[in-house]
Amino acid sequence: MTLTWSGDPLLAAKLSVPAAPRHHVPRPRLLGRLGDGAQGPLTLVTGPAGAGKTVLAAAWARDGGPPGPVAWLTLGPDDAAPGVFWSYVLEALGRALPRLPGGIAVPDGPGSVGTSLLTRLAAATERLPGPVVLVLDGFEHVTGRRVPAGLEFLLDHCGPMLRLVVTSRLEPLLPLHRYRAEDRLTEVRGADLAFTAHETAALLRGHGLGPGDGVARALTRRTGGWAAGLRLCALAMQRSGDPDGFTRSFTGTEEAVSGYLLAEVLDTRPAATRELLLRASVLDRLHPDLVNALTGRKDAEAVLAGLIRENAFVEPVPGTAWCRVHPLFTEVLRAQLRIRHPVLVPRLHARAARWLAGAGRVTEALEQAAEAGDWRYAASLAVHHLLAGALFTAPEGERAERALSRMPPSVPGAEPALLAAACRLARHDRAGCRERLAAAERHLRRNGAEPDPEVALTHELLHLLCEPRADGNASEDGEDGGTGRPGPAEEAARAVSDLMRRVPPELIRAHPEIEALRLLGLARAFLGRGHLTEARRLGTEAAGACTTAASLPVQHMSLGLLALAESAAGALTAAEDHALRSLVIAGQCGAAPDRRTGAAHVALAAVACERDDLEAAHRRLGQALERPDVHEDPLLAAEAAVLRSRLELARGHWETALAVLPRPGADDAPWPAQRLALTRSAAALARGDHEAAVTAVHGTRADGPAPLVALARAHLAAGRTGRCLRLLARAGDSPDLSLPDRVGVQLLRARAALLAGDRATAERLLGRTLDTARPERLRRPFRDAGPWLRHLLDGAGGTGPAQHRGAWLTALGDAEPPGPAQPLSSREREVLLCVQRMMSADEIAAELSLSVNTVKTHLRSVYRKLSVSRRRDAVERGRELHLL
Repeated sequence: MTLTWSGDPLLAAKLSVPAAPRHHVPRPRLLGRLGDGAQGPLTLVTGPAGAGKTVLAAAWARDGGPPGPVAWLTLGPDDAAPGVFWSYVLEALGRALPRLPGGIAVPDGPGSVGTSLLTRLAAATERLPGPVVLVLDGFEHVTGRRVPAGLEFLLDHCGPMLRLVVTSRLEPLLPLHRYRAEDRLTEVRGADLAFTAHETAALLRGHGLGPGDGVARALTRRTGGWAAGLRLCALAMQRSGDPDGFTRSFTGTEEAVSGYLLAEVLDTRPAATRELLLRASVLDRLHPDLVNALTGRKDAEAVLAGLIRENAFVEPVPGTAWCRVHPLFTEVLRAQLRIRHPVLVPRLHARAARWLAGAGRVTEALEQAAEAGDWRYAASLAVHHLLAGALFTAPEGERAERALSRMPPSVPGAEPALLAAACRLARHDRAGCRERLAAAERHLRRNGAEPDPEVALTHELLHLLCEPRADGNASEDGEDGGTGRPGPAEEAARAVSDLMRRVPPELIRAHPEIEALRLLGLARAFLGRGHLTEARRLGTEAAGACTTAASLPVQHMSLGLLALAESAAGALTAAEDHALRSLVIAGQCGAAPDRRTGAAHVALAAVACERDDLEAAHRRLGQALERPDVHEDPLLAAEAAVLRSRLELARGHWETALAVLPRPGADDAPWPAQRLALTRSAAALARGDHEAAVTAVHGTRADGPAPLVALARAHLAAGRTGRCLRLLARAGDSPDLSLPDRVGVQLLRARAALLAGDRATAERLLGRTLDTARPERLRRPFRDAGPWLRHLLDGAGGTGPAQHRGAWLTALGDAEPPGPAQPLSSREREVLLCVQRMMSADEIAAELSLSVNTVKTHLRSVYRKLSVSRRRDAVERGRELHLL
């Protein structure tokens, strides 16, 4: 067939279904969408260049089981004239059908098509014996209104057997809103066309590559699932011979990818649009007003809307006026901007920073200022918007910290030094924080003038959080017992409170983490002095002050510190609950591992140690030591050392138990110093050196009942019973006596009674001791008591206090619980571990890549095998059986 007005033949290649590319990846999820769409009149496949529209439609036409014969037409720039377009449509239908109904006149000119042709074609479709599919591939080449108007007429008047499939980079000029409302339209969009990680892996395997799951996921994430980009990457990976290395180093500036995007996307735009895209590429997200500010134009809204409509790798952010550019296209644009306008880049970043700051988008403004190298402005902006506290939040805090951590140490001024100190503290570098705080204080003194309240507030808050030196003699209300003066922590906390009232209220409301961090710093100071009651109260208040999703990391830290104080006080159940909550929250907020505190793991290790579950204690301590703050924070470092020593003692390795304890330092906080000294005393006592045990206790600077109990234990071991009992009388009257020490006091009194020959009193005291320890399942003091306790029980007979024998056996774990009727499978153990972390069924399903129903099936099996009916009981039973 030829065009009647020119005699030119119609090109057969345009009328043939394209062959499948090499290494074609079947995509049944999308083939099914096309099959469903072909049950109705119109299916529209839209997406950017290289998204795989033609490949998908051709695969469906060849192998997807279309409902009838397929008439295929590939459109090009020369096919936009109505006469050309409809001539090709008639030829495509004629080739697909055995006999096209007659009476349809071929167009006699390129410029227009009369209504007669369209009417006759619509009427002919009413007589079709079965469905026929017309595929119009590349409809973006059809410009103007005349062809779409004719297509609209055909769709409105054709018979029910005609099915139309259109692929296009942009939405055709058809009344799609009406088709959607009438349920006559099926759409497959760019997001649907994006490859999944599974499809990416299949594509790479088709190219002879054997990628791991991590490579496929990373490449899918970097390309956004863009089909052409993935195919180009696969070819480049073949050449490189190192898929893992290629994936790590891959950027949008890789030659094949950048060449495609430049030729197919950027170079096809008008010069003014290209320049707009280049200048706007310094942004991660585009707002029309911001783009106007960067380009000096006033039409950015219309230009961006056109790019979105044309699927030019620009997509809207739903529900906002913002849009984003595909990450690979952004990298290409930025590379071109650096080549064409290198001097302009920092100026664009600086201009963007000020616009974003004015719009209240402080973190984004900070990132732009950092890119511009405008560090004085970045630091001033961050301090005056209280971003020092926000550095501990997520995800904004992590973004701000990444931007600020690049600031050179040579930037002068108090504000840069304060931000540098905050960044170091967010990474648990307390020594670096103190160093930069000292530099900030020098700048403030040199300046002489009173700093802005935001600057002063930032300084006092960091001073409070970065381990203020607290007086070991401070009283419970925070004042020095001898002078009545408040300690450094209380002074800093009160200064923060006063300065919060001087800062604009709306700024404080926007940053609830400031009050939470103030309470956390104060709780930590009280814990450092051994005031466990106040530390627990303030830790609870700090966790409760975290009222936003962004402040979840601060709640994670607060609950960890609270659990640590509770474990020291012997409130083991509460400590375990709060520690597990802390770990769950850390997972929920997506905090990076190096920004998570190890306090919860330390607390869980302490709980397991007190309950004589040494395996769990060792495991939890190992997890704690993976966190950087356990090495940098003196409180956590001391408690970890105490636990390591106690675990070595439990194995009978008293020399190692002494060796793992650090030497006392002049700057040690009172409570950690005391904990280390008392553990050193216990190790000395284990090797029979009573005098060394007494000396270790006398070497501690802190007060309270715990040293009295340790001294009493050493004197009783040395045979000085009278002195022991006098010390116990003093310790027993203290309201600060922890549960382990209270149990220790009662055990020492029982032993003293036994040594005095009063066996009945010893047995009675032992019974009371077991009753005291039972609610928290406190076992370790009984293990540490020595063989006299076993002899007391063995000689008790079957009457009187012997009723406590069963409790004693439970406390010591002598009566091993029976194992499960059937062992748990590895998957069931994984589910049980997630239950221990207080995860919901949905969260477990996401964690283990299972369906929710499968998780519930595993849970029912766990309950059956452990003979329990509740989650909490399953966790308890799992601990008893050493499954957790």
